[in-house]
Amino acid sequence: MKRLGDLARQGMMQIDTAFLPFADAATPELPLPRLLRLSLFQVSAGMAVALVIGTLNRVMIVELGVPAWLVSVMISLPLIFAPFRAVIGFKSDTHHSALGWRRVPFLWYGTLLQFGGLAFNAFALLVMSGDNHAPIILGDVAAAISFLMIGAGLHTVQTVGVALATDLAPVEKHPQVLTLMYGMLAVGGVISALVFGLLLSDFSPGRLIQVVQGAAVVTLFLNSFALWKQEPRNPARAKSTVKPPSFRDAWNEFVHQAQSVRALFVLGIGTVGFSMQDILLEPYGGQILHLPVGTTTLLTALLLSGLIGGLVLAARLLGRGVAPYRVAAWGVVAGLVAFSCVLSAAPAESSALFAGGTALIGFGSALFVAGTLSAAMRNAEGGMTGLAFGSWGAVQAFAAGAAIAIGGVLRDAISVLAQHGVFGPALAKPVTGYAAVYLLEIVLLLVTLIAIIPLLRRSGSSSASSLRPA
Repeated sequence: MKRLGDLARQGMMQIDTAFLPFADAATPELPLPRLLRLSLFQVSAGMAVALVIGTLNRVMIVELGVPAWLVSVMISLPLIFAPFRAVIGFKSDTHHSALGWRRVPFLWYGTLLQFGGLAFNAFALLVMSGDNHAPIILGDVAAAISFLMIGAGLHTVQTVGVALATDLAPVEKHPQVLTLMYGMLAVGGVISALVFGLLLSDFSPGRLIQVVQGAAVVTLFLNSFALWKQEPRNPARAKSTVKPPSFRDAWNEFVHQAQSVRALFVLGIGTVGFSMQDILLEPYGGQILHLPVGTTTLLTALLLSGLIGGLVLAARLLGRGVAPYRVAAWGVVAGLVAFSCVLSAAPAESSALFAGGTALIGFGSALFVAGTLSAAMRNAEGGMTGLAFGSWGAVQAFAAGAAIAIGGVLRDAISVLAQHGVFGPALAKPVTGYAAVYLLEIVLLLVTLIAIIPLLRRSGSSSASSLRPA
């Protein structure tokens, strides 16, 4: 009986590993419970993104009557801190703490900024609601400051948290760990959006303020629990008198690495190519394909389902030794097919083609993100994982934010010109603006695919050389 019990437990363990996404990221040094606890900082990041871009965006425009342009400017303010992710990552690589920590102080500072921004935002909403004697302009200024604080906290926590995860995990498990982190970001966003929708079903300004304050408290709890006893203390580091290199020297060395500039170019162009549609898919489905509101709201679920599926596949491929840029290239190819499906859905009047293309966009972007991120972390030298991920995050975040703004402006501009007959009577249709954005995304992904070819050759030669006997 004992023998049968042992066999049954072994069988259950194998089933768990096979069917639980990212279960193979765990190691004896970093067991799955500890890894999942560490990933909670991504859950709090997803919650903040869902709150700012989803809930607060709609509430400030619709319920509080804030002009849409002002809300757009406020929400884009966190992009100001995106370029500083490289500096933050580098500082966490070289920090000398009196307690022997590198990452924990930055994680704590970022958490306090994130918590403070959410807490401050609640008071800004109180002023903006008009239930007081303060000038409304003070609420607008306070909201802008709160978004700046949230953005600074998010960029700091994400950059240093992922760097800490790679510090703790063995090198061969980095791809699985990185994809797990981004999977948890999506999970946090989905769960938070559902909870916020439920809590605000009976909307009032007071209820909204309570929800934002609750999100601040949950952020502090999740991030504190995530970093508790994660980074081992190194007293030797605290006593070290070796002067760390300057950021300029470290950055110059990073940039002069073979193909580093090309890799960042590929990341930026590819991110723009995947992200310009972020605010256009639901309007496209409603205005062009005449889908009801209930159906278009399912697009986010389709997109995230494809995203999670792509992350699971990317973790398995990278774990089996597939070159990161090959995985990224497959993601670009999937994106080309996806946008072709979305573009063809209008003339074909096919909601199924549109739904399939939407899911494939998430799938392709996940492969692209996982491949480029894994390549960036693989090329980190001398313990500079924070600099490597910070550089990747700076380009990715800035490109994504700029792409969303460009996509909306371009759609509106092309639509106005088309309606005035500038492109001829055949194109004087509402679909023209959307089609122009999707065509541009296809072109940008083609450029990305061409630019990634030298990186594929380099990774292929590196893999071949690593297989030769010493």
